[in-house]
Amino acid sequence: MSTIIPLIPAIPFLSFLILALFGHKLTRKVAGIIGAGSIGITAVLTCIIAVTFLKSLPEVKSYSVHVWDWINAGNLKVEISFSLDSLSLVFCFVITFVGFLIHIYSIGFMEKDGGFTRFFAYMNLFIGSMLVLVLADNILLMYLGWEGVGLCSYLLIGFWYKEPANGYAARKAFIITRVGDTAMIIGIFILFINFGTVNINELMQQASAKWVAGSSLAVLTAALLLGGALGKSAQLPLQTWLPDAMAGPSPVSALIHAATMVTAGVYLIARTHVLFSLAPVVQSTIAIIGALTLLIAGFSALAQHDLKRILAYSTISQIGYMFLALGVGAWSAAVFHFMIHAFFKALLFLGAGIVILVLDEEHDIFKMGGLRKKMPVVFYTFLIGSASLSALPLITAGFYSKDQILWYSFSSQSGSIMLWLAGIIGALLTALYSFRMIFIAFYGEAKTQPSFSPGKLMTVPLIVLAVLSLVGGFVEMPSSIGNIHLFSNIVGNTLPAVVIKTGEGQEIVFQVLSAIIALSGIYIAYIIYLKNPALSEPFDHSRINKFFEKGWGFDKLYDTLFVRPVLWLSVIDKNDFFDLWNIGLSRLALFLNRLLSYTQNGKVRWYLLSFAIGIVIILTYMLSR
Repeated sequence: MSTIIPLIPAIPFLSFLILALFGHKLTRKVAGIIGAGSIGITAVLTCIIAVTFLKSLPEVKSYSVHVWDWINAGNLKVEISFSLDSLSLVFCFVITFVGFLIHIYSIGFMEKDGGFTRFFAYMNLFIGSMLVLVLADNILLMYLGWEGVGLCSYLLIGFWYKEPANGYAARKAFIITRVGDTAMIIGIFILFINFGTVNINELMQQASAKWVAGSSLAVLTAALLLGGALGKSAQLPLQTWLPDAMAGPSPVSALIHAATMVTAGVYLIARTHVLFSLAPVVQSTIAIIGALTLLIAGFSALAQHDLKRILAYSTISQIGYMFLALGVGAWSAAVFHFMIHAFFKALLFLGAGIVILVLDEEHDIFKMGGLRKKMPVVFYTFLIGSASLSALPLITAGFYSKDQILWYSFSSQSGSIMLWLAGIIGALLTALYSFRMIFIAFYGEAKTQPSFSPGKLMTVPLIVLAVLSLVGGFVEMPSSIGNIHLFSNIVGNTLPAVVIKTGEGQEIVFQVLSAIIALSGIYIAYIIYLKNPALSEPFDHSRINKFFEKGWGFDKLYDTLFVRPVLWLSVIDKNDFFDLWNIGLSRLALFLNRLLSYTQNGKVRWYLLSFAIGIVIILTYMLSR
């Protein structure tokens, strides 16, 4: 075990180095094998570790491996060391297994792209950074992985950098997430100053022992760490970067939304749950932010025309459900929904990528139609993913993970009827916009003809993810339906159980309501967008629809409050003292450069004269002594 754990992040990094340094000498086939094969090996190692780890429970709940000392300066001692427990194991499984399927898909998707090798180099760096983030046993090493995924998101969102809009989207993602990252690093400084360590377990133990619930330091630190989580997970008010991140290739979107990046915030809060339990006001804020985010993003998804932007707002909404669960203390439910969401959201993005690719980069769902018969594999797998996203009752994994969150949002000690109401409205919206996609893009008259049929490299990952989107939920079923708790029993070795304030006998009532809501959303979508499309026209042309389509005006608001003032200040401040000083230095350097260039004019006689003058000066100096 101790020798295998460090290999999990090391193998993706090694493949990144090979592709980055020698990629120009490799054929596409070899580059694809190295890129996808390394993640496949990592996934196999993760499964081997999982078997060993599960056998050791409950006697051994975690494994720690020290690799080497990183920083040793005064009181600051930081190691490159990794810790594996049930929480990090779940994240490692999702990152490596779903990441491997995305890599296999990418071989076919990026087959004709000029940056094929560069793409896989970035993707493997992304996977490696995320694995460091979830396996790190100290918060500074976690932050290194945290910044690594931020860098990779910039590189991959702007992968097609020749388009100015793609570069803008990449910069937007990088800058907005930096806002949260700045808050996070300040929180890390506060923890180190107060406890003199960066080891996560030691920090949580000391915080629990030395800080009382509600103390100002606990609240401040939790709020700062929450800032980092909001940025990475695209939650209010730092959610505006994610829809624009669709500028990257579809496999990138799948990786960011399903296995990396946006789930980092969920992991951070779950990993430091002790700290948030000591700051109940911050934990309640997490639930409120999650509830508001899932509603705002749900309405925005309902107004989009771009297939990938619908899924982007869907991700923001589903991460909102995870934050809602974290905020009410349902830690295991949040992680369970993370896993199931990874299955169906990767499936949906990969399916959307195929649709867009075969329709010659057409993104508008209203210019599609009729794809059900022309691409049956894509249709049926996309249908399964949408059904799981909509929490179709009993037969989809999404029902079991989302139903858990809805129940705990009402029944937990920190839950309330308002949080449950927000969640149930969000569930209705989810079913509505999910099947809006299905009925508009796959049914009706074909408006754009597919140019080719996707190969098995692209369709097989869809099938695997579709199966997981159906059966993945059966590892955690409520007492009224199967009473299976395999997932929560495993994760419960790391995360505390949710505290229930109301009788569990009521759960069946809430499950029935959830099922009715999901089916109602699907039926409404059928009536409005398939049976009688004219019913949707008043909403499509309304001002409120335009408002939702533009993400509730957050981009315009931030442009007015932050972007324009900064641009204005930069214009009036462009000739300040520091600029003049720098300009003077550059002009001096140019002047000296011109003087030195005279000594390299190519005329031999000048070289000989200079040589003679130098000898005379040296001899004169020596004789004068």
